[in-house]
Amino acid sequence: MTIVADSSDAQRPRSTRVLLWQSLAGECRQSPALALGLTFLALVALLALAAPLLPHDAYKQDVLHRNALPSLAHWQGTDELGRDMVSRLAVGARVSLVVAVVSTLIAVSLGVMVGTISAYAGGRTDTLVMRFVDSMYAFPDMLFAILIASLVKGQLSGQVTGVLEPLAALYRLSGGLLGVLLTLSLTSWLTTARLVRSQVMGLKHSEYVLSARLSGASHWRIIRTHILPNCLPVILVSASFVVPNAILLEAGLSFLGVGVDPPTPSWGTMIATGVKSIQAYPHLLLMPALAIGSTLLAMNVGGDALRDRFDPALRGHGSV
Repeated sequence: MTIVADSSDAQRPRSTRVLLWQSLAGECRQSPALALGLTFLALVALLALAAPLLPHDAYKQDVLHRNALPSLAHWQGTDELGRDMVSRLAVGARVSLVVAVVSTLIAVSLGVMVGTISAYAGGRTDTLVMRFVDSMYAFPDMLFAILIASLVKGQLSGQVTGVLEPLAALYRLSGGLLGVLLTLSLTSWLTTARLVRSQVMGLKHSEYVLSARLSGASHWRIIRTHILPNCLPVILVSASFVVPNAILLEAGLSFLGVGVDPPTPSWGTMIATGVKSIQAYPHLLLMPALAIGSTLLAMNVGGDALRDRFDPALRGHGSV
């Protein structure tokens, strides 16, 4: 029994035993686009972390200096209430990154679980799960997100009693951020489920998986030690789709008023405010729009590089 298990381990591809994050530096050296994208994202993350250290409070109003143009005191001017734009962009970056990271972790985990169970079980289970996923794809991402966000906001923003009361309190404490996380987590797992299912369908018939079954390994052990490690490149590729899409959806929801609640800064709400005074004060729209556009561009450039490295079959398919 032990000999068979050892032979199955020997047959496993060597690449699956190499941790992806340990080889990230080497990948950056081989792909300047990946290095450029990650460098810009590191700067955005640094700006988000430095938000409390900036000289101006993102929430402090100064109506005497509202709609001020960029100057030495306010590098990117002030908004309609006199709040510093740099500080609000920094806090908005923190909101976007938190939303992107947390919702991606939840959505990718959910997609991996659904895709793995569907493919490994096969038969009627696989058919039912995939038909459900296909039906969900009939709804555009933004439309589905608006629907869920509106329902969550309507249920949790008012006076709530009973089982939902703690959740409503957490929703209000987070300034609506919890609702955005729930919305994006429920709408962003479909692509991961499809990609992982396709990978598992091929892996479950591989020689080392069949050897593990003959050795008496449980289904959970086979999935944990033989299948999921081989899915890591696909999972990473899937995450590169989800992260920029999450930032874009959060900005869209906040722009439409069903995302993060004021006065919490969000790039989407800042754009919504800037649109109202675009002719008189274009910098109010330009700054958050550039922040979103640059961040999405960096993520797409880095994501394309990752997809080219780990899944050449998806080369050229952007995430946004």
